[in-house]
Amino acid sequence: MAKVKALIVGAGVALGGSASADGMDYETVTDLLHLVMSSDRTVYTRMIVNRLAVEEGVIKASEHFEDDKALVLPAQMFRFGSEMVAEETDEFSYSLLSLWPINKQNAPTTPMEKEGLEYIAANPGENFYGEEELGGETYFTAVYPDIAVAEACWACHNDHKDTPRTDFKAGDVMGGVVIRIPM
Repeated sequence: MAKVKALIVGAGVALGGSASADGMDYETVTDLLHLVMSSDRTVYTRMIVNRLAVEEGVIKASEHFEDDKALVLPAQMFRFGSEMVAEETDEFSYSLLSLWPINKQNAPTTPMEKEGLEYIAANPGENFYGEEELGGETYFTAVYPDIAVAEACWACHNDHKDTPRTDFKAGDVMGGVVIRIPM
């Protein structure tokens, strides 16, 4: 856990932020974590999934990637990363949720998640920050917009048999990244 704290503080200093003996404020930490997550997710979506599955058509992406011998969907890649982080630390957690989830496990489950997702959907380009109590512990919770960055995103969601929404387009908020840090 100390390695995670040192890494986060070090990342903030390297990116021009300030750090004190107590570390950075929660908003700065979640903003930096989201920057890395969003960058990795966008690179995978645009340079791997969209290029290979949509533009070049050499392999498909599938939620049944093992059976279909296909690429992992960007949302699955994100969840797998989140699960690995959870195995290594309890200093923070993250998930990808939506008001319009294809997989019902990706729907908001707390009032703060729902409020945050509604806020970022109604306020393009803005993030949502708050505090919530879960299981007797207080958490700083941040919600960031998950944007449709490539055709692979909106086409998959619009065409999926279980989709509750079929009108996504480039630049739309499709959901949100929820990051929690115990306070």
